[in-house]
Amino acid sequence: MSSTSFPPRAAPLPGLQADLTQCSVSGLSSGAFMAVQLHLAHSSMFVGAGVVAGGPYRCAESFRAGAVLAGDAYVQGALFICMNPLIPQAGPDPERLLTAARATAQRGDIDPLEHVKDHRLYIFTGTKDQVVQSSVVRTTEQFYRKLGVTGANLAFVGDQPAGHALITTNLEDNALAANCPPYLNQWPEGAPSEMQSWTILRHLHRKLQAPADRLSGRLVRFDQAEFFGDEGTCCFSPYGYAYVPKAVEEGKVKPRVHVALHGCKQGYNYVDLTYGRPDRASDPPYGNRYMTTTGYNEMADTNGIVVLYPQVEGIDDGRIQNPEGCWDWWGYSAPDYYSQKAPQIRTLHRMLQRLGQ
Repeated sequence: MSSTSFPPRAAPLPGLQADLTQCSVSGLSSGAFMAVQLHLAHSSMFVGAGVVAGGPYRCAESFRAGAVLAGDAYVQGALFICMNPLIPQAGPDPERLLTAARATAQRGDIDPLEHVKDHRLYIFTGTKDQVVQSSVVRTTEQFYRKLGVTGANLAFVGDQPAGHALITTNLEDNALAANCPPYLNQWPEGAPSEMQSWTILRHLHRKLQAPADRLSGRLVRFDQAEFFGDEGTCCFSPYGYAYVPKAVEEGKVKPRVHVALHGCKQGYNYVDLTYGRPDRASDPPYGNRYMTTTGYNEMADTNGIVVLYPQVEGIDDGRIQNPEGCWDWWGYSAPDYYSQKAPQIRTLHRMLQRLGQ
């Protein structure tokens, strides 16, 4: 269990009778790695995934013998293979990881891989990204192509001079090539003129209506604790959020669900840790921006899509080292972090099941 002191509980996540065969997921950075894991773990529920600056499935296990101490292998793989390999050839091997995915599916720990071949993928890397190298993100494309995703179903964008960020049209956000918090960068004048989230949702769901100029629905805060299992919080914050369009809340539309996974340092409850202790004096002012300013809600509002914004936070104690509030894509919460049994994936799946009620 985390040592986090939880505040009073919020209202429960509502059941909205969502169509759980038409879900989609996207994420940035650690959220992109997790998007791939969630997509494969429960591919029967999804129609596609958006991956912005993320690597392939079980990427941190590319070379399990690559550390002197076995306990260090995954974190070193995450840092030096899945984020910044010395040369592209030292990066993740899509064929090896495909073999691992097949073995995982054969054990019944993830859904059958046959579901994935008809899905739609949007994969993006910026040429100025200094956090997750473009060569790694290209192996994500190769991995999905080896799974059978072909033609127009797979959109790979790798020619934009962007840093490590989700791209917006917000004047408040960083310059396009920036590689720093809040990891939201803006398109410059003359570049693509729409939110990257809109591009992602249009590709994954197709034939969407134009985004809303003014939101009709509301952002719901809900209690994440009721979805935790015996394994404890696993770095989840007390609260999660969901954008619910008015037509969905009034029961006029049977919704689809899009899961939007923030990156490191982007959760609402992110706080700098100094020597393992929360450093409120350095508390960043941007924790709500991923769920309010990235454009997902505007596109969802006119298309009957509920956007689920689960939230994780930083922990740095004797058991878990996750000081930057990242999703678990290298095994800090459990050895089988990539499977349906993984604490974080189980929690996310329970949230989706609630929305389907």
